[in-house]
Amino acid sequence: MHLHEKYMHRCIELAALGAGSVSPNPMVGAVIVHQGLIIGEGYHQQYGQAHAEVNAVNQVLAGFNNAKELLKGSIIYVSLEPCAHYGKTPPCADLIIKHQIPKVVVGCRDPFEQVDGKGIEKLTAAGIEVISGVLEAECQWQNRRFFTRVQKHRPYIILKWAQTNDGFFAQSDKSQFWITGDQSRRLVHKWRSEEDAILIGKNTAAIDNPQLNVRYWSGKSPKRVIIDRTLELKHDLNIYDQSVETLIFNEVKTDVKEKIKYIALEDFKRFVPQYILFQLYLQDIQSVIIEGGAHTLNSFIEEGLWDEARIFIGEAVLGQGIKAPNITGIAGEELLLRTDRLKLLFNKPAN
Repeated sequence: MHLHEKYMHRCIELAALGAGSVSPNPMVGAVIVHQGLIIGEGYHQQYGQAHAEVNAVNQVLAGFNNAKELLKGSIIYVSLEPCAHYGKTPPCADLIIKHQIPKVVVGCRDPFEQVDGKGIEKLTAAGIEVISGVLEAECQWQNRRFFTRVQKHRPYIILKWAQTNDGFFAQSDKSQFWITGDQSRRLVHKWRSEEDAILIGKNTAAIDNPQLNVRYWSGKSPKRVIIDRTLELKHDLNIYDQSVETLIFNEVKTDVKEKIKYIALEDFKRFVPQYILFQLYLQDIQSVIIEGGAHTLNSFIEEGLWDEARIFIGEAVLGQGIKAPNITGIAGEELLLRTDRLKLLFNKPAN
């Protein structure tokens, strides 16, 4: 394996450690190499705190008495282009220039308007050699949520549902019916901890009374997003427990009551998924997992507003009931979770 790819793989591994903690910032990893040895590593650990490059440089400064000289003879690998602007932290490009690191290897460019090539330009103008595009596709994929938000002005959308072996979503009377087993439910809670928000419709909230948290996994529970057009849902439901920020889209009022935010849409007849996603974008929500009923899921599918679909297929056979959503896309891998099958689909890149 080419050395650049070897160290960029390590950057990607480090970046993944920030999953669920850095949104709406991207996940970034950095590795500093001196004469074939890694002398410093870092990743973006928490939104608003030090970036990956800062943490990697600080590790070198703390670990070596001759750190300044080592940095002058090192290569720094970064999975995403170093920032060139002042945000919550100073520009990482300036830090690299300050320590006179002579060579920078970048995984992919940052599409954010205030960066987008400007970090590379600043480094090059300072006489630093820059190599970009190393494992570019892998680095872009890791930050697909960030890229979607910046480029499409909406969150990255993951659809999730379970269906019976004969293609039904629920019983005809819409009563609660478990299709999948414990292992699948734990996996779903892990997914929730990795995304910013979880969205359901009114019927799912009323029938299932879900908590929408990560009680079967360790991590942060996502924000809750509920579609309740006329505000019919009772306030003794779990979604009103004030445990996490909850956004309720409706046509009645805009108001805030502690952690409950009511957001009124001007038009609840057309473009509802689009309006909701734009509001979530304005709320700095970078990703949303939709676990709603068939109607809610189909409304996003029909508009082509989805990026991934994660479909559990259980052993149960209903024979009749509410049909599971009909969706087509690029097939990903299929996994077996005891008696459940997990099918992954991805929307066409042109969406």
